[in-house]
Amino acid sequence: MEISNNHSIDSIAKIFLNTTQRILEKSTGKEINYANTIQKIPRISMRPDLTCFVQFYGDYMGLVIFNFSEEAAFEIYRHYMINMGMPEDELAVSTSDPEVPDTIGEITNQLMGQLIKAVEEAYDLNACYGQPKALTISSAISLSINDTYTENRRLSFKINNYIFRIELSMENTEFIDVAAL
Repeated sequence: MEISNNHSIDSIAKIFLNTTQRILEKSTGKEINYANTIQKIPRISMRPDLTCFVQFYGDYMGLVIFNFSEEAAFEIYRHYMINMGMPEDELAVSTSDPEVPDTIGEITNQLMGQLIKAVEEAYDLNACYGQPKALTISSAISLSINDTYTENRRLSFKINNYIFRIELSMENTEFIDVAAL
């Protein structure tokens, strides 16, 4: 097991990049690209147009927010449902249809399961997560769940040139490989 010398949040963020790309490409059948830069940010926020957040806790703790532009959310929803065998004429026609945030919430749930599993495989640490909450919003909302979540990162993705982002907040923790001691 190789532990990065960087803050552990950066190692977790890299897992989020790779796992999100892999899972969304598989579930939508579309190419998902991510920026090769992880941004360090002062706080995380839920941003328009569609957002989904979930807290995780256990051996490591934090909060993750998935922020989608209306176009990105609809693109992911549409291709996910088509890939699942839903006929195009039965799909929702806009993100205001409750089916879209419900589907994004379900996709987030699947992503979190794979993300937690990937972190466990990499670091032999476990965490649980709550039920993702997806909603449509028209202005940014900052979230502060716990003052100990002092490390914040933003990850940027694209699907068909439509942008979505993951904002990750974690307690300040460092993973140290005991074999290296």
